[in-house]
Amino acid sequence: MEENSTVIRLRQPDEFDDPLTNVLRSGARQLLAQAIEMEAEAFLAAMKDRKLPDGRDRVVRHGHGPERAIQTGIGPVPVSRVKIRDRGAEGEDRIRFTSALLPLWARRTKSLDALLPVLYLRGLSTGDFQEVLSALLGKDAPNLSPSVVSRLTEEWQGEYERWQKRDLSARRYVYVWADGVYLQARMEDSAECMLVMLGATPEGRKELVGLQVGVRESEQSWRELLVDMKARGLTVAPQIAVGDGALGFWKALDAVFPGTRHQRCWVHKTANVLNKVAKSVQPAMKADLREIWRSPDRAAAEAAIDVFAEKYGAKYPKAVECLTKDRRQMLAFYDFPAEHWDHLRTSNPIESVFSTVRHRTVRTKGSLSTTTARLMVFKLVTAAAKTWRRLKGENQLPKVVRGVRFADGIEVTNAPSQTAA
Repeated sequence: MEENSTVIRLRQPDEFDDPLTNVLRSGARQLLAQAIEMEAEAFLAAMKDRKLPDGRDRVVRHGHGPERAIQTGIGPVPVSRVKIRDRGAEGEDRIRFTSALLPLWARRTKSLDALLPVLYLRGLSTGDFQEVLSALLGKDAPNLSPSVVSRLTEEWQGEYERWQKRDLSARRYVYVWADGVYLQARMEDSAECMLVMLGATPEGRKELVGLQVGVRESEQSWRELLVDMKARGLTVAPQIAVGDGALGFWKALDAVFPGTRHQRCWVHKTANVLNKVAKSVQPAMKADLREIWRSPDRAAAEAAIDVFAEKYGAKYPKAVECLTKDRRQMLAFYDFPAEHWDHLRTSNPIESVFSTVRHRTVRTKGSLSTTTARLMVFKLVTAAAKTWRRLKGENQLPKVVRGVRFADGIEVTNAPSQTAA
């Protein structure tokens, strides 16, 4: 289409501009690919005793078929069929491999829409995984060997254990985001949740940094997570951390990385302030809160907070106190590049990944074990990481690392740099 055309291109049916949908589709692709490989390996193992006269294996792998898109409820998911060759027979006597997961001419799943809620709610234990595949494949799922399911979940558990022990001495994170995520499925201990930390590298990439089951408001739970990361080599403190003020994370952060600045999440803060007033007042108050964090500089934001306090202080003192007690931590983002403000004002990098799996009023039968919950969240986040975009203004990150000073989002020139201790 020509650049000066007035024709507006419409989004096509198989195109998605929703980041979460792309995450889910990436996870579905990985799930299918791994399960198909395991299924083929199990078939080859069962045929291991079939030999040619010269002693070689009769049944062997023969590459992959061309990639094709399986149409699903979340758009096309590209997959490739494993090809297996029988070198010892022709015609009707030939041993043939037919995938229960991916029939030769399959172009559409039967109920992938049901897969993802089950995956999120029930985790990836051996028993639950059969249920997940049933949601994916319908009545054909029982044809999948339980041993394949078991081997697949063992492989994922191995991935998690290797990640949990990885060396962090070569890693550095300029910014980190922290949150405690309550899942829709109940944990064995109802007070526990998943403690999640994401980080931004000096190159602008976002990564999963830490993951642990714990109590969201507990300083000790967060301290254990941070100390473990530091013991594995993460010794350089992040420049700033973003999260909800109710977290036990902040005291733990000051103890383990005392040089890291605090930035309270404006999404959480807005919700907390509005919860202290009647619903009829909330729309106007929310608009006034928005004027604070959208201010072009710190002075304007400070003035907007003063106006907010004067406007609502007499009638809604608890709401005003909720905002003003964290005044300094709410405006820390002004000391960093303006290109990064959207990233630093909220913990949205975590919110976007877990928006569909946070705790709601829905109750599932049974409860998630700690092991299953960790594995579920690990696979969810690692799948999401493949679709994460770099931070905007990534060229500013090396300056932040060097300690260059910023005021109201603009680099301060002709002034001493803030050098690291």
